[in-house]
Amino acid sequence: MRNWLLAILTLILTIPPLAAQEVEWSVDASILLNNREGGDDSYSPDQTFAFTRLAPELGVSLMEGRHVLKGGVAWYQPMIDNMKGYKVLPTLYYRYNDDNGWHVTAGLLPRTLMVKRAPRYMWSDSLNYCQPNIRGIMAQLIKPAGYSELLVDWRQMQTEHQREAFTIMSNNDWRIAGPLSLGGHVQYSHLAMSRNHDESEHVNDDIIINPMASLDLSQRTALDSLRLSAGALIGMQRDRGTEQWDKPAGFIATATARWRWIELDETFYTGQRLMPLYDKFGSQLIQGDPYFNHKTYSRTDLVFHIVNNRFVDLTGSFSLHATDKKTGFWQQIACRFYIDSNLWKRRHDHDYLKSGHLQQIY
Repeated sequence: MRNWLLAILTLILTIPPLAAQEVEWSVDASILLNNREGGDDSYSPDQTFAFTRLAPELGVSLMEGRHVLKGGVAWYQPMIDNMKGYKVLPTLYYRYNDDNGWHVTAGLLPRTLMVKRAPRYMWSDSLNYCQPNIRGIMAQLIKPAGYSELLVDWRQMQTEHQREAFTIMSNNDWRIAGPLSLGGHVQYSHLAMSRNHDESEHVNDDIIINPMASLDLSQRTALDSLRLSAGALIGMQRDRGTEQWDKPAGFIATATARWRWIELDETFYTGQRLMPLYDKFGSQLIQGDPYFNHKTYSRTDLVFHIVNNRFVDLTGSFSLHATDKKTGFWQQIACRFYIDSNLWKRRHDHDYLKSGHLQQIY
């Protein structure tokens, strides 16, 4: 990690002085303990995740933040007595910020630059833990009325024995009138062949389409926030060896409510098994939570934000997973600490630091 930071610092110091040049930095650290019980099947076995993650970044911004170049690392370390099992992933990206709300980012960029965390039927919790970066490019339009973003994540490069893989994702949410907003999610995942493939290996496709309508009732209740969403969830999967498309579909609804430091999140899906090719290709092709491979699935999260302001979010939570066949129960403690050059400048403004909430990533 030290060599990466020294290289980035050297790059910044060699940039010739330009108008409105400013050094930017950030430190994003997280701790998670997740104990999973009751799944007892191949999709959700009993297991415990315990790790820390440290992601420092250092960079330079030009022309009042219009052009930003940043780099660093994401160090993932399981909580064990030795250094085995760790991963150090490079982070290096360029970001363009336009006054009209356009943002374009390219390189190895952190997922936290997305407006919101992707739905779990697209990215599972385990993927979010172990792969914090997008490897490609992302374009965003962010306005007070909503947002649209499109990204390409190049997940795997073709080698003699490794298959090429990439994902294209689009996320949208726009307020139409009053509390009503329309949007949704679309994702295409592609799994190609390795260079030295045999006859049993074919190209595979996974498509998810999810139009959604939402009601934000936060200003109409005594709660701090209340949002309800519902829509169709349509999947299309193909193994090109058979040229047959599987087209599962169902209904999904979500509800999120928060009052002070207590948050309740509910996700409910009913319909056909959304991931018919999961047993064959697993997470190489399908990035979503395999709980959605059941015909009925409900996830209920009760989250306690023990400490929550602009730079720290310490939570304890209970998650109940119920399907047509199994019931699982997770207990989780998570903490995220984030500080950057902008927050540091306002470190003496206690009212500002306490007035906002840090985004939860787990």
